[in-house]
Parts: sequence; structure tokens; C-alpha cells
Amino acid sequence: MWVFFSVSSSDRLSFNTPKKEIIFLQVLSVVDEASPSSMSSFEMLDTESVPVPYQEVQPHWFFCRRADDNTSWLPFSREDSDKLEHACIAVREKMEEIVIAVDGERYDVHVKERKRYAVYWEQAPTEVRRCTWFYKGDKDTRFMPYPEDFSRSLEDAYMIAVTLDEWKRKLEFPTGETVILHNPKLIMQYQPIGLQDEWVSSPSEQTRPRTVKRGVDNISVEILDGEPEKVDHLVFMVHGIGPACDLRFRSIIQCVNDFRSASLSLLASHYKRAQQDGQVGRVEFLPVNWHSALHGDATGVDEDIQRITLPSISRLRHFTNDTLLDLFFYNSPTYCQTIVDTVASEINRLHALFKQRHPEFSGAVSVVGHSLGSLILFDLLTNQRTGSEARRQIKIKHFPILSLPVFKVLSGESGHLNCETLEQALTRLGLQQYLDTLQAENLDLESLVLCHDSDLKDLGIPLGPRKKILNYIKRKWLPEHSFVSVDVYMSFYNKNFIYITTCNKFNREHFSYPTVSTQVSIDYPQLAFHPQTFFAFGSPIGMFLTVRGLKRIDPNYSFPTCKSFYNIYHPYDPVAYRIEPMIVSEVELEPMLIPHHKGRKRMHLELKDSLTRMSMDLKNNVLGSLRTAWQSFARLPVTALPPVVESETTTERNLQETQGKKSFSADQTEQPEVKVGMLNGGRRIDYVLQEKPIESFNEYLFAIQSHLCYWESEDTALLLLKEIYDKLGVAFEQPQQ
Repeated sequence: MWVFFSVSSSDRLSFNTPKKEIIFLQVLSVVDEASPSSMSSFEMLDTESVPVPYQEVQPHWFFCRRADDNTSWLPFSREDSDKLEHACIAVREKMEEIVIAVDGERYDVHVKERKRYAVYWEQAPTEVRRCTWFYKGDKDTRFMPYPEDFSRSLEDAYMIAVTLDEWKRKLEFPTGETVILHNPKLIMQYQPIGLQDEWVSSPSEQTRPRTVKRGVDNISVEILDGEPEKVDHLVFMVHGIGPACDLRFRSIIQCVNDFRSASLSLLASHYKRAQQDGQVGRVEFLPVNWHSALHGDATGVDEDIQRITLPSISRLRHFTNDTLLDLFFYNSPTYCQTIVDTVASEINRLHALFKQRHPEFSGAVSVVGHSLGSLILFDLLTNQRTGSEARRQIKIKHFPILSLPVFKVLSGESGHLNCETLEQALTRLGLQQYLDTLQAENLDLESLVLCHDSDLKDLGIPLGPRKKILNYIKRKWLPEHSFVSVDVYMSFYNKNFIYITTCNKFNREHFSYPTVSTQVSIDYPQLAFHPQTFFAFGSPIGMFLTVRGLKRIDPNYSFPTCKSFYNIYHPYDPVAYRIEPMIVSEVELEPMLIPHHKGRKRMHLELKDSLTRMSMDLKNNVLGSLRTAWQSFARLPVTALPPVVESETTTERNLQETQGKKSFSADQTEQPEVKVGMLNGGRRIDYVLQEKPIESFNEYLFAIQSHLCYWESEDTALLLLKEIYDKLGVAFEQPQQ
């Protein structure tokens, strides 16, 4: 290969004079048929003296993330970046907007607009860039991409410098920045003096340049290959009190992102072979946010609370109003209805949207609740209905004094539904003109009972007639003194115990309850699917059930639509409570220890167990030595000692008793696993994490952190994955250390 430049016979091409104007005309390949006369008009150079030819830079797509005052640019996965690059080429050709789904189809990128939009949750759109050139200052922790126009200018200058092998080029931009291309490995940017930081004093700091790099391969950034396209399981995660979910005050969206990333990493390490064989795809985790709806403008609760809040210690009071008051809101009948409606409707909305974007999905769905979120899910799942029960309206009445849940069932046996027709009821109210409107929606008396004010409003019925209809239904068909039909899952109060049981144990028995004038109803909505498993993180469910007066859970009880339940907690979590002692009270069961994700106990726990065994061995050795010494002393002449009973001495008896207790304890640990009711299908329910070594020094110091650790806990994520894929028949692999 030869490179030719067209020059005049009187002027030589010099690469050492940057200011000299040089015109590059053409680059050709010389074939053997070229005539000598044609060669005379070109200067011929050997390729060994020519630098590496110019190669176009490979772009990579980034998106912007803004948190408070910090702005960072993060790379898309290689798979998503390739899709965006192909779409960008198509946009240039067709000049039409193209939308590309990225990040496991949780975001959509409008390529022409250069914006990234969230699909499942509300989030401001963020900027995306096709990045080729990057810079980094002394105080920056990572390289930042240049704007696309700026990068194109740098690339053009770089191409000329490489082609002509002419370096030390100085580029000045209209904004005042100056970039000097010293050589292919050293490119620096100098900012104008007016843009320097005001607090910089020394001249050396004022002229400190930025390091410039070309191409994403020359900067230190981790780029993932991409998420598996196949989704095996869908998990909805409900947060607890407050808008922040960890000590860094991050939202539920960011915390779920961390949990999802941990699960992808664990799938790659613990299900590697199954992934290679195509048996395992990924698990999708979606956040469920109810706090913003509760504290939004629709309820107006924040304005009401702010009017009565004292002005002192404002930050602490703001934190209390925004976080701790959620516990009281959930115990309030008014706002409890808002919370459960928001959680259920958001889960159903996300489920429908996910099915729309993944029509091929045929996997199961599970739910996760953290802190108060686990209690919300527990109450929702307790009040789900199946089969014929789904056609009935169930309401739970909360007694504010006792907080005892009482189920109220509206069935066809009440008598009111059979004695009147819809036309007769409307005639009685003088609202015959709305008969056609209701019949057009196939509404009869039984379905009219299930309607709310908003339903009648959607039908175009004015406020006055709506109030008449709802008041008539309440007065005629919702009497305060009603019986509880036990053909649904129910709670009944009996002396000092409340049992949760099922319909097959009591066949259509009825129990009445005392009437409390201040009781209110909570209408629990229904989920659009039957969850496979319910995972509770740091859950106060046991405490709330006890405060409500429930002392024991019937071992035969299980959720109507969910057959698996795991109560996962950190040993130092101040909010977490156990469930198993409420089911099996006669046996003291230690919680199941969650294995470390690397397949062993933590080092300090192993050391603690070793010291315990060592102390027991030392104690046994001391007792054994004492026994030997006593036996030697007992073999002295009879005249030297009083008579000794031949059966056994007191020390020997104590030693045998100690050994007997030890052997009994060992036998206890070898007993078969106790069945702890049907909440988890007869399997264990309480699972405890292993504390970190630093946490064991002071459990009070890490108490709050322990309640917020689940989002980044790889041990917790692995337990979820193991439960999910065990039911899919996929074997778990422990990676070799």
C-alpha cells in the first residue's frame, strides 16, 4: 500500500510546519499497471514511515442521572447501545422519531429527541447522548462525555492530525475552551479564565487542564452486556413509611434498581449453567409507590398537618410528618382506605402494563413488602377472594378501641335482594328516569350494592340522586347488626383468643358481634392475579396482629390466593417481629439462618461457634480431670477416709447429668423439622440474616441501618431467587470460591 499526496514540483510537503496550508487531495492504491508517467506527478512514500491510518471512533450511548446537585452520565449496556446506534442511523435516513425500549424495557428512548422516559413510574425525562469524546478534571471521579457537536469538532481535528501526522494542533472554540492535541495519547483541554472557580487563587490551579480521551474503550467505565430478554418471574416491591427507603434517602425506585442489579449478578454466578442452557432468564422487580398518593394534593393531608405543626425544630417535625405519621395514617380509617386502594390499584396497573409490554410472559408473580408495606400486603392478601367468593363484597370493620377485624359479607341470603327489583327501588326513591341508564350497564340490585359514588358519577347521575341511592342502600341493605358467614376466611373473637380459620372447619356457622358506634369500614380491593409468594422484609406484622388482639394463628390458616409466606429480618432490626411463635406456641423454634451468598457462615459467626465449642470442650475436660482426681483420691487406704458409697459420688453424678443434658440437646437438634402451619405450606416462615462483623460490636449503633439493609442484601436476594427457581425446577449452583 502506498499513500500519495498531490504537490507541486517546487514545493515539498512538510509535517513540521503547522501553520503551512496543506491540501489533502486523494488516497489511492497503486496497481502494477500504473504507468511511469503517472507516477511522476506524485510524491511516493513508503507505508512503513506512515502512521496507522485513521479509523472512525466507535460511539457509545450514555444517559444522564441527576440527584440533588450532582450530575452523572452512565452508559447503556452494550446491547442497548447497539440498538440505539442502529436507530440513530435510521433516524438520519427517514427523519422520523424512533422509540427504542432499553433497560429491560423499563425505559423508552426517543432517539431523535434524545430523551429517556420511564415506563412504569413517574420520573422526569432524562437526556441521552451519542458519546465519542470524554473529559475528566482533577476533582472529577469519572469521565464525562462532551456534547455531540463538540465531539464532532474534536473528531474532525483528530482525523486531520492523524491523516497528516501533524500534532500539537490548537483548537479554539467560541465558548472560550482550548483543546491542544499533543499526540494521539495526550490531549488536553484548557478552560477560559472567566469560567474558573472563584475560590481558586493560585495561577497553577487556574491553568490546570482537563484530560481528554477519545472513545469509550480508553476510559475506565463498567459497561454491562445487557439483561436477558426472557422474564421468568415478576415481583412487585412495596415500600414502608416515608418517601426514602435507605440511609442515603433514596427513593423506592433507586432501591429496587439496586436489588434488581444484585439479583442479576447472583443469577450469573449461582445459576450460570442454567443460564447457558437457556433455562434461566431473569426476574423483574418493579417498585410500588403509595407515599406520593397519600401526601399529594388529592388528600390535602400535608396542608392540614402543616397548619397545626409547631415552628420549632422544623426539620425534625418535617421528618416526623413525612415519615412517622404514615403509621398513624394506616390506623386511620379514612387514610387507610386511601393507602390500600393506592397499593392495589398501582400493583394492578403495573401488572397490566407489564403484560402489555411482555405478551409472551407466562411466569408467576410474587409480592414483597418492607416494613409497613408488608403489613399492607398482609391485610390485602388476607382479604382476597377466590371462586364464588369473588362475587361477594367483603368489608372489614375495625373497632378503634380493640382493633378487632370483623368480616361483613353481603350475600344473596340477606332477604333484601330478593324482595325488590331495581325498578321498584328506583320508583320508591322517585328516580325512575335513571332506570334505563342503570340497565344499559347491566346493573341489578345486587351489583348496585357494589357500586361507589364514583361509579354512579361516571354514569352521569347527578349528586342528589347519587346520594339518595347510596343512602337507601346503606339504610336498607347494610344494617349495623349483621351476621358473619363463615363460608369465607374469617376471624372470630372467642374469650381471650382470636383464631383465623377456614370454611371447611365450621360449616356455615354464624357469630354475632357487639356494635360499636364509632366503627368504620375498610373496603379491601382485589388483585388482578394470585401471588405465588409473599416476602416480608423487616416486618412488624406480628406486633400489629398482637396489638389488634390476635394471640394465636390457626395452623390450618393460609392466605386465600397466596400459598407461600417468608418473614425475613435482620437480627438487630428494631421494627421486625416473628410470626412462628403465634402459630406454634408450645415449641421454641430458632429462626432459620439465611446462608451467606458465598456459601458459608460469616467469619465472625464461625469464630463465635468455635469459641462456644471450645468452652464446652474445656468445661468437659475440667470435669473429666476432676473426676479422675476424685477417683484416685477415693482409692486411698480405708483408714484414711470415711466410707464411700460404691454406687457413685456426687461429682460423678453431676458429670453424668451434664453429659446427659448435652446428649439430649444434641438429640433435639437432630429432630425432624417441625411443621409450622400452612402459611408457607408447612415450611418454616421466619428467616434471619447473618449480621456483619462490624455490626456485632454494637447492635444499637446499627439498629436503624439494620432496618434498611434489605435493598442491598445479596443474601436476601439469593433467598428470593432460590425460592422462585426451586418452584421452576431449576437447580441451585454454589460457585466455587
